[in-house]
This record gives sequence, C-alpha cells and structure tokens, in this order.
Amino acid sequence: MSEKEILHILGTKVALGESAKVSFNVAKLHTQNTIDVPIIIERSKKPGPTVLITAGIHGDEVNGVEIVRQIIAKGINKPKKGTIICIPVINVFGFIHMDREFPDGRDLNRVFPGGKNGSLASRVANKLMTEIVPHADLILDFHTGGADRFNAAQIRIVKNEVVLDELAEIFGAPIIYYSKNLNKSFRNTCYKLGIPMLLFEGGKSFNIDKTITNTGVNGTKRVLDHLGMLKSNFKVSKPKKSCVKIVESKWIRANHSGMFKPNKSVNTIIKKGDVLGHITDPYGSFNHFVKAPNDGYLFNVNESPIIYQGDAIFHISTKLES
Repeated sequence: MSEKEILHILGTKVALGESAKVSFNVAKLHTQNTIDVPIIIERSKKPGPTVLITAGIHGDEVNGVEIVRQIIAKGINKPKKGTIICIPVINVFGFIHMDREFPDGRDLNRVFPGGKNGSLASRVANKLMTEIVPHADLILDFHTGGADRFNAAQIRIVKNEVVLDELAEIFGAPIIYYSKNLNKSFRNTCYKLGIPMLLFEGGKSFNIDKTITNTGVNGTKRVLDHLGMLKSNFKVSKPKKSCVKIVESKWIRANHSGMFKPNKSVNTIIKKGDVLGHITDPYGSFNHFVKAPNDGYLFNVNESPIIYQGDAIFHISTKLES
C-alpha cells in the first residue's frame, strides 16, 4: 500500500480496510482530568471519498448527537468504498455540563477557524480545522434548534451552489433553507476552503425526537448511497414528501410577556391572519392572539410555556422557490 493511501490523522496512521478510534485531546478540566473526544474512523479496502460526520458543536444539541450515534451503532459508517470519519460530540465540555457554550463562555460556532494560542473554544476550532477537516471531501454537520425553539427538519445551504443543491435534494429533508454563511462559523470556514457541507437542523435542545433523528439517519444513507459508499445491506427510502425550498423568511416575535401556547406546528402552510398561538397571563385577565403577518410555511415554533416580550416565537417563510 502506498503512503498516500494511508490516512495520517491526530498522530495515527489508518490504512485502507482498517478501523480506528482516535482521541481529539485538546485540554484538561480544572481538576487535571483529561477530556478525550473520540473520533471513529472506518475505511474501506477500496479507495474513495472521505465523508466527515459531526455533531455536538453546541453541547445542548443532543438530537444531532443521537443521529451520529445511530449512524455508528447501525454500522452505516462502515463504507463500501472510501472513508467515513464520525465525531458525535465536538463540544464535549458543553455536553458534560449540559450547556450550549464552552466553559470559557464562548460559542464554538462563532470562533472558527480559531487559533492554537487562543481561548479554549478557539483552540478546539483550530485543531478541528487543521488536523481533521482537510481530510474531508464532504461534511455532514448535525444541529438542533436552540433552547425551546423546535426546528422542522431542514438542510441549510447557501444559494446558487450547484453541488450543495444536488446533495441537499438527495439528502431529502422536508425543507431546504437557503441561508447565508455566518461569519466565523464552522460552515463558513469550510466553505472558504472549498469543502462542501450540508448543515442539518432539527428538533430542539435537550430533546431527542424520533422523527427528526430518522430524517437525519435516512438522509445520511441517501447521500452515502449516492456517493457509492453505502453497503448493499442497507435500504434507502425515498423522502415521504416533496421538498419545500425557503429563500427568505422572518421571525415573529412576542409583543407581550406571559404564558404561551402555540396552536400551529412546524411543516404547516399558513395564511395571513391565521391565529398561530396565544399569549396569556396567569390571572385570566389577558389573552393576546398571535396572528400570521403573511402567507408562508411555518418551520420553527417556540415551545416554551413562558415567554418574554421580544422572544422569537415563530419562524415563517416570506419567499419560496417556485
């Protein structure tokens, strides 16, 4: 086997046909205990693309972690050709503490590409970008709606990218949401390097939703099958419904604080003036109707029973791709 067919990653050599679990060791806890982030590598004997599958950039996004866990547990990550690298929990610090951010208070997804002498989050971003990402030909990154905001299953990509459009349609999530790459995000940094990424969003923090996880796992199988990497013992299902492509959208924010009860769910077509929910007070003296400002497709609903004025409560499309 030639040297170029050997994967050199985090000080470990992984040849074609081999499996490995390597440690993404960045820092210790304040108790001096080492925190190791396991990276699961599976290589076919047959050369092919390298797909990186990640989750847990935010420590509270357990739904994404569960998707990657299932991919590993079911053996979907053992390719017919090429290499699959899985990182189920990137922000293991936040995952341990059930916190979105790093112990230094930073959002990992806002510090890329990071620096080797920066903050803890910055160092993790830097190591990910220098030692793992350069090996990837495609990245599938799994996320979850923040706090109590429940995201419909969706793939987020930038507009007018032929490769991303094709892969997003193959993934088969109910929604493709065209959104700009955020500065210093993982997605934007990989985009600048020319590495395509499908960012999956679905569900809400601290929650595992079966429909969302099934969508993520099935979408991954479709993409791997398209690349010729999925073993023949796995069935590939067709998406249950046609894809909605959202070009522009807006958040409806609460005009009042109080107790909140939505009466529309995600993946719903709404009309201008439809009552989407109610904001009330604990004393029965106040009842505010939240109405849709325009026709659109509802793809995020805040499920928190208590909200404050200005909170984002519904995310609806304002422009769909015809």
